[in-house]
Formats: sequence, structure tokens, C-alpha cells
Amino acid sequence: KCFLPPGVLSHLSLLEVQARSRGSQVPQQPSRVKELKAKVEALTSQRDQLKAEAPVDKQRVDGEDEEMDVDSESSELFHLMARHSELMDLLHAHNLIGGYDAITTNRGKSMCFSLATQYEGVYLDTYNLELNLKPNVRISRHNIPPFIPLNSLAEQSDLQTDVRAFLATVSQHLNAFAGRRQQLKLVKEQHKSVEVMESNLLCSILVLMFTVPKKTPLLCTLEYTDHTRCLPTQVHLNCEDELLPDSPKWKKNCSLLMEVPVHRALTAIKKASDII
Repeated sequence: KCFLPPGVLSHLSLLEVQARSRGSQVPQQPSRVKELKAKVEALTSQRDQLKAEAPVDKQRVDGEDEEMDVDSESSELFHLMARHSELMDLLHAHNLIGGYDAITTNRGKSMCFSLATQYEGVYLDTYNLELNLKPNVRISRHNIPPFIPLNSLAEQSDLQTDVRAFLATVSQHLNAFAGRRQQLKLVKEQHKSVEVMESNLLCSILVLMFTVPKKTPLLCTLEYTDHTRCLPTQVHLNCEDELLPDSPKWKKNCSLLMEVPVHRALTAIKKASDII
């Protein structure tokens, strides 16, 4: 390749023009004319060569830009990998305390845990529980509903040696309660023809009034004796038509109510035209 300083191409073009001008205006000796023509041809050839090499240089610059882009992408990838490693470390630390948000209180003598509840991907209430750590681990303060038996759960989980198991049990009770209460809310919102006759604070019992074809009322009682679950353990039916509860159709519906959340079960029962 041949590289010339800036302005050479324009200077060569000027020489070419001047040579042609002299050839047309001033008589030249044949030898001098040939010399100038040869020089012009050489410079013209050199100019054309430089023009032809210009795109090659551009390709080289483009290649350098691509290398810079690759370096930038690699830098971004390394940054993301470092961030991922940092988040994994935080997750590991989070799991060490059972996956619960916790802060130290009382100058490090206590810890306060936040227990969030959710149902079907929807976050509901969050409860707080403070434990004194010295001289023995014991429950200090909390806003957990009184029908959640904290003291008995602490004894069952051996609070002194396994705080994580205790928190997991409490969280299980709270999420089951939140799930049952949310189902009751969804029944009221989605099934206007179903009348809620009775329920309690723990949502461990739910009495519903259905209307079956021929306008016959049917009383359905759902009992949730396992307070760590949000599905009923027993379903009872009462109706003026004594044969109806024992019919194959309603035995199947009772099984459905024990296997599927109540608001969904009612949708299926109504779709089958078993209730109005």
C-alpha cells in the first residue's frame, strides 16, 4: 500500500490540469511532452490506486469498531455475572435465616421477623414477630392473630434449638388462614347466587346455601380441621330432599369441594348445572 500526506491527491490533480494546460498553450519539445505525459500517467495511476485502497481502510476501521463492540458486550456480560454472583450470595444469606426478612432490635438482644402471606401469587397481609434471644429464645411481641397458637407451636418446634422450623410452622398456619379467607372473599365476589350463611374468624368453618334445579335449597358445610391447609377436610350436605346428598352427582361434587378451592369448585358445579 502507498500512503501520502493529506492534500497529495488534490495536488496531483492540479499538476495534471497544469500539464494539460501547458500542452495546449505552449509548444513543447516532443521529449519534454512525453516526459510530462509519463509523469501525469504515473501520478494518475497512483491516485487511482489510493482511491481503490480507501474502502479497504474503511473496512479496517469498521473491523476495529466491531472489536470495540465485542469488548463492550464482554464487559457488560462480566458485569451481569458479577451481579448474579452478588444476588446468589444475598439469597444464600436470606435462606440461612429461613427465607424471612429479619432485623435486629433491642441493641442486638432481639430479632424481628416479617412473615408475608400470599394466595395464588397475590401477596396479602404481612405479620411481624419479635423474638428475644437472651438468656433464652422466647416470643416477645407480635401482631399475629390470637387464634394462631404461637405458644404451642413454639413447644412443638423446639424454639430454643430450631428457630427456622418454628417460623416455617407459623408461616404455614398464616398462609393457610390467608388462603381460606381469600377463598371466602372470592366466593362472595364471584358467586352472587351462593349465600354465605356462616363463617368464623379462623375461616375454619364455612356454611353455604345453594339453590339446585327445581328451586330446592341445599345447605353445604365445609370444615377445615387441618389449620395448615386451605382445603376442607369434610363436606356435609343438608337438604329437604334426603336422597339428593347421597346421589352420585353430589357425591362427586363433595369430592370436588375437598380437592379444589371452593370458589373454583363452585364454578365447575354451576357449569354442570347442578346449582343455579
